[in-house]
Amino acid sequence: MKIIKLIICILFGVMFINAGLDKFFHYNPAPPLTETQMKLYAAFGEIGWLLPLVGTVEVIGGLLFIFPKTRALGAIIILPVLTGILIHNVYRDPSTTGICISGILFLINIWILIDNRAKYKNLVG
Repeated sequence: MKIIKLIICILFGVMFINAGLDKFFHYNPAPPLTETQMKLYAAFGEIGWLLPLVGTVEVIGGLLFIFPKTRALGAIIILPVLTGILIHNVYRDPSTTGICISGILFLINIWILIDNRAKYKNLVG
C-alpha cells in the first residue's frame, strides 16, 4: 500500500507541476474554447497577476506533494487551487472528463489530508 500511495502522490505532484509550468510557458495545446470560456479567460488575462500566482502555487504544491516529508504541507497548499478547479469544472466547463479528473484529484488530496491529520492538530487547536 505504501508503494501505491507513493506512485499516486508522484503522479499527482507531476500533474500539478506540469499545469503550473504551462501557465508560464504555454506548451500544452489548448482545446477549442466556447464563447463563455473565451470571456472568462480574457478576464483572467486582465488580472495580470492571477495566472502566475496560481501557476506558482501549483508548482510549489506539486513539488511538496511528491516528497513524503513535505506532503502534508503540499496538500494544504494545493487544496484551494484544486477546489477552484473542481468548482470551475462543475459550473463553468461542465465536461465529464474535466469533472472526473478534478474529482479524482480532489479525493486524492482529501485522502492525503486525512492521512496526515495528526500533523495539523497544532494548527487548529
